[in-house]
Amino acid sequence: MKWKPENYPSMSPYLICSDGDALIGFVEQVFGGVLVRRFDRPDGSLMHAELRIDDSVLMLGGGATSAHSAAPHIHLYVPDVMAAFDRAVAAGATVVQEPQRKRADDDLRGGVQDSSGTTWWIASQ
Repeated sequence: MKWKPENYPSMSPYLICSDGDALIGFVEQVFGGVLVRRFDRPDGSLMHAELRIDDSVLMLGGGATSAHSAAPHIHLYVPDVMAAFDRAVAAGATVVQEPQRKRADDDLRGGVQDSSGTTWWIASQ
């Protein structure tokens, strides 16, 4: 008996956001995310969605819920930090930290905040 969907990690971040469609578009545009599943409410608003980013799955809940989350931070390794960072800014993200290496042996990492309030730490070794 399978205990999780095939090709899903054991743990996935779950974001509650007021504009799920905007966050889906941001993840698709910036990180090449692929919408795997989407469930809408009877009024057509987003209830739940799942997007694949490389080997991970990001789950989203729409804003018409009593559940509220503090603004989350997500760390994501990407092949090209500068390209992903530039795509995020072009998609309307606010710069939190320009990409930089804090030590010689550290990852190149930058931070942006999307319109839902999520801070994305984008890094490459």
